[in-house]
Amino acid sequence: MRPALIGDIGGTNARLALVTPGEVTPHDIINLPCADYPGVIDAIQDYLERVGATGENAPVEACLAFACPVHAERVKMTNNHWDFMKSDVQQTLNLSLFKVINDFTAQALGVPHVDADNLVEVQAGVAQSHSTRLVIGPGTGLGVAGVFPGQHAWIPLPTEGGHVTFAPTDSTERALLDVFLQRYQRVSVERILCGQGLLELYQAHCALNEQTPSCTTPAEVTQAANQGDSIATASLLRFLKILGDVCGDATLTMGARGGVYLCGGILPRLLEWLPKSELRDSFVNKGRMGAYNADIPVWIVTHPWTGLLGAAEALHNEEVF
Repeated sequence: MRPALIGDIGGTNARLALVTPGEVTPHDIINLPCADYPGVIDAIQDYLERVGATGENAPVEACLAFACPVHAERVKMTNNHWDFMKSDVQQTLNLSLFKVINDFTAQALGVPHVDADNLVEVQAGVAQSHSTRLVIGPGTGLGVAGVFPGQHAWIPLPTEGGHVTFAPTDSTERALLDVFLQRYQRVSVERILCGQGLLELYQAHCALNEQTPSCTTPAEVTQAANQGDSIATASLLRFLKILGDVCGDATLTMGARGGVYLCGGILPRLLEWLPKSELRDSFVNKGRMGAYNADIPVWIVTHPWTGLLGAAEALHNEEVF
């Protein structure tokens, strides 16, 4: 039996793997920098050469997840230069089955396959078994999706919830928003809750404190906070507080009684900051609906390949088109 090709492709990296049809455990995982390839076909062909999946061993089925809207025939990546027609990929790679899904649809479909060892509890609670699960997380952008347990398969609920308008909740956030509005006509939550957003949040704090920024990358902001820099620390804690606000709002919107799963590459690096932050408090601080959110379990997902698990799940999931 030929293996199927699966992929989780973001703004920076393309994570590609093979999977035995009917299973969800990926193998031959390789992480390719998107900047090294003109487009997705070139990256896939290089990957298949590297793992020896060519000729009679070449996959005839594939499911690829992309960090951008994927509903149209043309797929144009939001945060890198890749731009392609689905039919061109299917024809060039000679695929009999080719599914293209959103990257957070893949995250959502992958979450049910993540074991307890790859979940870090943020808030205890009781998950209702037949309820929607919220999957949300900052990375290159801010992904938001849901997943619902259907009668025969997991049903993904894709959204573009990362692009809702940022709503400040106190005077500090109103002042920060004013700084962001000097650069952008509209400020979505993704402008703040992503890697670049952490850097710009730090820069905005510097502006309010009339200090010259010393950090030039998100990693430097985190490093400075770990070394005790007061502005970097304030920025990182504010980032987590706003994330709690947004997660709480999305939970109410989606009715996510099945639990909240925080994904993405940023949060697993910030685990030691969670007890110092207001993430959980702001998640629950929803006025009359505070008790509703307080009963819902919240986890950070530390599994490195959740999107690949979801792409494997989607391959033959009849709820995913």
